[in-house]
Amino acid sequence: MDGLYLYCIREKTDDKKAFSTKGIDGENEVFIFGHRELEAVVSKVPLEEFASDKIQKSAREDLNWIKGKAVTHGRIIDEAMKMDDRFLSLIPMRFGIIFKDETGLKTSLDKNYPGIMEILERIRGKQEWGLKIYLENKEKFRDEIRRKNTLIKIKEAQISSLPEGAAYFMEEELEDIVSKEMNKELNNIAESIFKDLKEHAVDSVKCKILQRELTGKSETMVLNAAYLVSGEKIGDFKKGIEDLNQKIQMKGFSLRYSGPWPAYNFTSLEI
Repeated sequence: MDGLYLYCIREKTDDKKAFSTKGIDGENEVFIFGHRELEAVVSKVPLEEFASDKIQKSAREDLNWIKGKAVTHGRIIDEAMKMDDRFLSLIPMRFGIIFKDETGLKTSLDKNYPGIMEILERIRGKQEWGLKIYLENKEKFRDEIRRKNTLIKIKEAQISSLPEGAAYFMEEELEDIVSKEMNKELNNIAESIFKDLKEHAVDSVKCKILQRELTGKSETMVLNAAYLVSGEKIGDFKKGIEDLNQKIQMKGFSLRYSGPWPAYNFTSLEI
């Protein structure tokens, strides 16, 4: 018996093109299920494999299975967002939302219709862009902190006047101060950049800092943020990023942005 796997919801369009990506089961086609003024992007899935308890069991026992399915899930949402040379506003669904039949999907769309329309209205004509800042040169940043920080200079002067034995213990204290001052300055820089770019966006959010195991980079991430930007402001937003990047590169940082993305961080919807 087949159910319907839901990827995303968007406003009604005249888009008739077929999806090039197969559904999450790797066999069935992805198609549009129209209802009222909405389009649900779905594909059929065998319920014996994709029922809620089955997915949870597969996720626990086979990380490669869940990883592959999650990639397909995201790829289909990306495809649904693009129509000719335009980017459509849509609500991406979390992984694993399945209905037993069309009646169940219709009932859910009707029940949540006001909330869905409110979200689509709020994000219409806007795009999500991601921003990540990395500390590329930790030693350069550390030297800069030691050179400019008054508290550190005072402590260094105290150490230089002490006998060698006493200075050893003060050195440990100094390292602790340097570490704290570095973290404080990192937070200040990240917060300053986050606020500067908010001027070009209608909404913004700080996301979880990703560890190196997830980024695949040796550099430390100091800011992970998402911005919801109006179409006419995209140019200003990018220009703002490029200007900031030139400034922070001199301090040992790099700034990377990406988009447009489906509005994952601005369309929370539980159905």
